[in-house]
Amino acid sequence: MTELIPAPRSLVAGPGGEVRLTAHSQLYADTATEGVGHWLRTVLRDATGLPLHEGRELDDTYGDGIGLQLDPALGPEEYRLVSDESGVLLEGGSAAGVFWGAQSLRQLLGPDAYRRAPLRRDRAWAVPYVTIEDAPRFRWRGLMLDVARHFMPKDGVLRYLDLMAAHKLNVFHFHLTDDQGWRIEIKRHPKLTEVGSWRARTKFGHRASPFWEEKPHGGYYTQDDIREIVAYAAERHISVVPEIDIPGHSQAAIAAYPELGNTDVIDTTSLSVWDNWGISLNVLAPTDNTLRFYEEVFEEVLELFPSEFIHVGGDECAKEQWKQSPTVQARIRELGLADEDELQSWFIRHFDNWLTARGRRLIGWDEILEGGSRAEGRAPVESDEEEGAKRPLDEVGAPPAGGWGSRQGIRAPGGETTKLGLAPGAAVSSWRGYQGGITAAQAGHDVVMCPEQQVYLDHRQDGGADEPVPIGYVRTLEDVYRFEPVPPQLTPDQARHVLGTQANVWTEVMEDHARVDYQTFPRLAAFAEVAWSALPAPAKRDFAGFEQRMTAHYKRLDALGVAYRPPTGPLPWQRRPGVLGRPIEGAPPNV
Repeated sequence: MTELIPAPRSLVAGPGGEVRLTAHSQLYADTATEGVGHWLRTVLRDATGLPLHEGRELDDTYGDGIGLQLDPALGPEEYRLVSDESGVLLEGGSAAGVFWGAQSLRQLLGPDAYRRAPLRRDRAWAVPYVTIEDAPRFRWRGLMLDVARHFMPKDGVLRYLDLMAAHKLNVFHFHLTDDQGWRIEIKRHPKLTEVGSWRARTKFGHRASPFWEEKPHGGYYTQDDIREIVAYAAERHISVVPEIDIPGHSQAAIAAYPELGNTDVIDTTSLSVWDNWGISLNVLAPTDNTLRFYEEVFEEVLELFPSEFIHVGGDECAKEQWKQSPTVQARIRELGLADEDELQSWFIRHFDNWLTARGRRLIGWDEILEGGSRAEGRAPVESDEEEGAKRPLDEVGAPPAGGWGSRQGIRAPGGETTKLGLAPGAAVSSWRGYQGGITAAQAGHDVVMCPEQQVYLDHRQDGGADEPVPIGYVRTLEDVYRFEPVPPQLTPDQARHVLGTQANVWTEVMEDHARVDYQTFPRLAAFAEVAWSALPAPAKRDFAGFEQRMTAHYKRLDALGVAYRPPTGPLPWQRRPGVLGRPIEGAPPNV
């Protein structure tokens, strides 16, 4: 039972023997770890049927108990687990460290420790004698879920958080708004959910597919739902980072409040929530009224989410309406800007400074380094987000001379900026490849590496004909396992700006949690090991050993009810014959 995922820094098996949990076993937690103790007692009671009485002190008299406590000598998320004749002692540098150690303890108890009720009352529960010393490689071990394209009810989100915790992931990037739906209640602007949370129908498969689901799709989270999700995540030492997309990906908001759009170009009162995939040309008008509206949105968001970072999207903003709008062109001249790209930069910097003034940090997709798509004068941006193929860098043009973000020194009023024109605390989600993250880190900005060529989990897992709704590049379990988040171009000082890494799940072709499960697992297990463990260089990683440990992990996923893709290929009910995807052939570009 020592096939742990993610792999710990050090695991030393004891000289035989095991700690047997019995009806008399106690679970002690010191004051700082009481929350972890409550969580561990609850899940183990459910799975084992054992009471695990609350211990008043750390007692090793009978050698069958579990003790949780802090050790200030350990790092913030570091833990040490010792199982020997005295029982199980789990120590951490913080409650978070103890919680991650509790995940390892649960794995040591075997797959049935993940069930919600005991299979038998007479079975033995034992932890082998072992010493584990462990700590994460990265502070940001993230997973993004897009609930705008396909809504996931609250219970599904809570389940998702449990699966994250089981893999020692600690940042939940919550993609709440897009062209196809607005999913969070904003009390000052109720139409965002009254109108913006529902679309009339939904494309089934890639946008070239002839199939439609001819019924309304939608839903949203009330503010109390959000509070519950945030609290549930916090109990599992997961930070929830909300994403409110601006200034593009905003048709749902414009459908709810037409005055937010470019009213001198189109009749925005005729718009509805978008029912297709890709990117809508309908983007926010950069007016003072729009800025005030979204400040009010973010005020409520800040009340609900205590996270250090707030994600503003900032990607794939189509510029066609801005180019045609006399109002927007007058705004560009008024602000002394060169073009629509600089206008997008100005828009993002407004909220960068607004968030900084309130003690938060802006994070956005890597377009915030340059003001959006570099494809000036081209046809409308037509990105295949549903493929995990938001347009690769080699399709939108190479970085300008001197690197991305070469428009240096443009400032929003009242704020200090770096040479990329962002507040010093702003961070970047590098999705189009490594280059955006390299440029940001070299300029002193923190970075989360999430290149779509590597860790977009909506990409297909195999090139076979049975792969359901095949999207994007083939990204196998081994491909994900060999992903390296830190580019070799960075110096050690620059590499410190890589906060960590994140896998992204875009749900255009994932209509329910079973489809999300299929696309996410088992690759999330490989990603979790990349994010947590101190692995060697990609070519030297022991993938065969990882596959061997996955044999036990598949049983854990079975106990959790995860509808993962089997190693031998999709099950008959997981296939989608005849539903069009959009596979991209060949190896992904190294950008």
